[in-house]
Amino acid sequence: MKICIISYDFWDYDKYIVETLCKRDIDAHHIKISSVTHSNFNERAVNALSKTFLNKNLKTEKRQKYVLDSLEQLGHQDQILVMNPDTFDLSTLKKIRKYTDRLLTYLYDNLERVPVEDKLYLFDKVFSFDYVDVKKHGFEKLTNYIYLPHCSQEIQQPEMDLFYITSYDNRRVSLIKLLAKKLIEQGLKFQIMIIGKKSWKHQLTNIFMTVPKNLFLIFSIKKIPHNDLPKYYKNSKVLLDLMREGQYGLSFRVFEAMALDKKIITDNEAIKTYDFYNPNNILILNKNISNLDKSFFETPYEKIPEEIYYRYTLDSWVNKVFELDTKN
Repeated sequence: MKICIISYDFWDYDKYIVETLCKRDIDAHHIKISSVTHSNFNERAVNALSKTFLNKNLKTEKRQKYVLDSLEQLGHQDQILVMNPDTFDLSTLKKIRKYTDRLLTYLYDNLERVPVEDKLYLFDKVFSFDYVDVKKHGFEKLTNYIYLPHCSQEIQQPEMDLFYITSYDNRRVSLIKLLAKKLIEQGLKFQIMIIGKKSWKHQLTNIFMTVPKNLFLIFSIKKIPHNDLPKYYKNSKVLLDLMREGQYGLSFRVFEAMALDKKIITDNEAIKTYDFYNPNNILILNKNISNLDKSFFETPYEKIPEEIYYRYTLDSWVNKVFELDTKN
């Protein structure tokens, strides 16, 4: 069987899908379009002018050509999974469609934030992590997945009480400020990393701030390598997960916490509806964060039953998406 994954994959999650398929002796390939960038300054300058005066993004065109050229080399695929089809224009998706018998898409953003309704008719099946979109449009519900190997809490020695890494988002930054104040009041140690182009403003502000010893708040333009993240997670008792505005699906942070036996603090109330929900392990913040208490950090993590844990593994995920026989 030949399967191809096409995705932007900024955070390097999708490569694990391909690795899992290859372990099943499936001929799997990943076309990662975020790896296609401008070759030099001249290309960047020309693209900037093109976007300004012609409303035409040459980098987007370059990436779509890269996908089609890659498919031409790979040949016909039994299945192709496109992650978030907003990356492509309709004509490119129609050409991708010709390379496979079964074209699938997984929406890991909701339609309110990333509208792609005009493209979905091209797909044989649409999966979505957002329960509101699932209910409204009849998509098939699919969460993100556990991609990390399980690591028991017993062999970890965390020095931090809480860790969080996130892309820059105005709503999240506002909540983080409120949360940081509460954590400091309770004498908890935490590390928060906010990554994104807008972070430079906060970097300049922090130069003139006196930072408490137990507060590690980092604004950075540079992305943390994905392979480095587990060491940060393992060094903390609890992981934090804050939603984007209008988001209802579960982020990867939830599944990373499951893999590492970590408690999680979140503002996503939808997490209550999942079979792994345990109030001892998961604290759902109220609007003013008044329910954040030090006692949550002091009680031990309660392990998730194996049969429930497996449902969220990548092994289970690929079985569902690609309709694989579990014997493969």
